[in-house]
Amino acid sequence: MKIQNRLAPPLLLAMALLAGCAHIRPDPHPPQRRDAATALLPADIKLAREGWPEAQWWTAYHDEQLNALIARALAGGPTLEVAAAHIGSARSALSRSAADVGVDISGYANANRQRYSGTGLFPAPIGGAWFTSETLRLDLRYDFDWWGKNRAQVAAAIGALNADRAAYAEAEQLLAASIAQSYFRLQGGWARMANLEQLAGAQEALVRDKARRIARGLATADDQRAAEADLNLIRKQQAQLDADIGHEREALRALLGADSAALADLKPVPAADVAHALPARLGMELLARRPDLQAARWKLEASLSTIDAAKAAFYPDLNLSGSVGLDTVKVENLLQAASRTLYLGPTLTLPLFDSRRLDARLDSARTARDERIAEYNQAVVEAVRDVAQDALQLRGIERQIVQQTGATDAARAQLASARARVDRGLADNGTLLAARMALLKQQDADLYLRQVQRLAEVALTNALGGGYHEEAPLATVIK
Repeated sequence: MKIQNRLAPPLLLAMALLAGCAHIRPDPHPPQRRDAATALLPADIKLAREGWPEAQWWTAYHDEQLNALIARALAGGPTLEVAAAHIGSARSALSRSAADVGVDISGYANANRQRYSGTGLFPAPIGGAWFTSETLRLDLRYDFDWWGKNRAQVAAAIGALNADRAAYAEAEQLLAASIAQSYFRLQGGWARMANLEQLAGAQEALVRDKARRIARGLATADDQRAAEADLNLIRKQQAQLDADIGHEREALRALLGADSAALADLKPVPAADVAHALPARLGMELLARRPDLQAARWKLEASLSTIDAAKAAFYPDLNLSGSVGLDTVKVENLLQAASRTLYLGPTLTLPLFDSRRLDARLDSARTARDERIAEYNQAVVEAVRDVAQDALQLRGIERQIVQQTGATDAARAQLASARARVDRGLADNGTLLAARMALLKQQDADLYLRQVQRLAEVALTNALGGGYHEEAPLATVIK
């Protein structure tokens, strides 16, 4: 009974203090995070082969020029500098948050000389005399972090850092895809230009053939004028293609952040026939590897930790402070045992009736969480949309290539037939030239579709995450 009487006052005091602490308001109807596992693509979107893009997916094209360009860009491209700076800022924020966890130790040293008033508080011999004071002290402070506020702040900083790391991977992926697409447009332009030069040569030969036939009275001037008009259209197409090639060279140079002589050694290379290495079933378990989804997820995790820290601020905070040192007014006595000092004192901080400030911080953290959830949900929807659209685009191009291949084969057979008839004297040279130009036009269409196919492959690879596999994130077990 006596023990109960002795415990009653402290217990009542503790209950009164806790009752005076700020009250945490409940979270009304927080938004739901979209279940990524249910975000599947339409069942009719299927590709030919199983597989997953490799981390360096561009090497599958077996083009050393492309490999060198992307390696150079990833080593220090200008578009990566901003993402790298964000990682540096996140690391600094993590260091600041981690510094609040554990024991804080600091040293203090002071020396001063002071004359005490002869008519003040201290009488002689202190009053009216000069004294030199020396102090050496080691201060220690330990935050028990009972409610996990500091740990939650560190976890939020880790989440922000992981999000920036994923954002850097996204910047790398986008840069590699942009370089590959620009490079394929450049190579496609060169290939089409070479084919157009042959077409222009054949058209010039047809113009000359028309002129000879007119001289022999076998054709009219209108036939020659029509052939010359077609030649002008081919020259116009060459001029446009030449401008496109120059545009792509400058775009490629800008992506590399290189000078005007950087692409001087770049030359046309024949396109290798590369089989697709894309998955046959495009489910969310694959899309979840996209770095932008990883970044959105880590931002959401950081916002949840920020809420934990805001909630912990509603509870009492207990810190333990202490110091050991030496203090004397005579320097020769500084290292004596009698000069030692010792201080130890706990500090209890109670957020009594501080609901407005704490509620505002908690509401701000919850609002930020709601924004991160909305961003994550939107990122999931956009990921499914991107892959669906790019997959359908690639499938449509592949169907067009099948039909275009048939048209090219038919034009090739027509050219062989025309050559055979000329050899037998059943047709003139104009018929042979017309058949050759028809084949060259079909080849131009074929080259264009092959170029568009490469661009669509890269777009789909990028939409699938570009072979991105998340590096081991920083540990969050301290949560």
